[in-house]
Amino acid sequence: MIGEPILVMLVEDNEDHAELVIRTLEEHRIANRVRHFLDGQSALDYLFHRGEFIDAASAPPPHVILLDLRLPRVDGIDVLRAIKEDDELKSIPVVILTTSEAEKDVAKAYYNHANSYLVKPVGFEEFKKLMDDLGFYWLGWNTHPHLKE
Repeated sequence: MIGEPILVMLVEDNEDHAELVIRTLEEHRIANRVRHFLDGQSALDYLFHRGEFIDAASAPPPHVILLDLRLPRVDGIDVLRAIKEDDELKSIPVVILTTSEAEKDVAKAYYNHANSYLVKPVGFEEFKKLMDDLGFYWLGWNTHPHLKE
């Protein structure tokens, strides 16, 4: 990944949380680009090149996906399941980033092959620190297979 542009897909319906994630990643120059989606359906359309994203050249695969669980149109677990069942997409790391600490949600996410499960802290500083650490780990230190672009 050295020298190659890093694309993060953020699937988050809370605009405030999305803004904080995007700003934190940009501040530390961790991601070259963040594609933000407000619902699960538009994220799936992007990943599977449907609708406005039919041109694969304009919708390259992300290097990591930050996925909320509670989403409009298509739930986060259904998005995760679709990604991990697809041979072309399943190697993309998917980090669940949610407010839910419910054991059933954690279990369901890992059962569907989430790569990580993070609970969003309530406080601003704690949330910012989590984003800093997440960015450095998944986009700086972690090694994963190169994706065709």
